[in-house]
Amino acid sequence: MKEITVTVIDNDVERALRILKKKIQNDGLFKRLKVKKHFEKPCQFRRRKMREAMRRQRIAASRSRRRPR
Repeated sequence: MKEITVTVIDNDVERALRILKKKIQNDGLFKRLKVKKHFEKPCQFRRRKMREAMRRQRIAASRSRRRPR
């Protein structure tokens, strides 16, 4: 696992919490915890992985079709 650190500046804990939540979300930790919350059948696991791969391919294809500015 990757270590996530956030420094608190001028006792601004609210801002530090927002930054921490953003870092955790970008890391994908929330998504992994949500998936691990319940048992997933092997067929559901394969289906989810296939959907994620197709989504990544669609995103990559749409990025490659865009014209550079």
